[in-house]
Amino acid sequence: MNDNASPARTDLQRLLRSAARAKDETPIDMPFGFDTRVIALARRNGNGGVAFGMLLRRVALAAATVIVLACAGAYVESRNSEAVDVFGNEFAIADSAIQDEFLK
Repeated sequence: MNDNASPARTDLQRLLRSAARAKDETPIDMPFGFDTRVIALARRNGNGGVAFGMLLRRVALAAATVIVLACAGAYVESRNSEAVDVFGNEFAIADSAIQDEFLK
């Protein structure tokens, strides 16, 4: 080791040496048949699949509602002629900001 090395550098070197000596561990697998037991338990208790299906339908309905509202808003904004003019001029955004400041 170098005596002039900073404490952070020696800590980093120590950590890297420890990491190099560590053995690769295999990930822990799910016990055999665990998924089958969970599904069997849900079916035995009843209505587990129905409740999940209802939740999935509600989430899909909420997502579809958000999509429809976003599309309607985009359509309304695209029909606004003032907004089309703003995108046609490269200085329009800065000009709009300046006008907003003077109108306050």
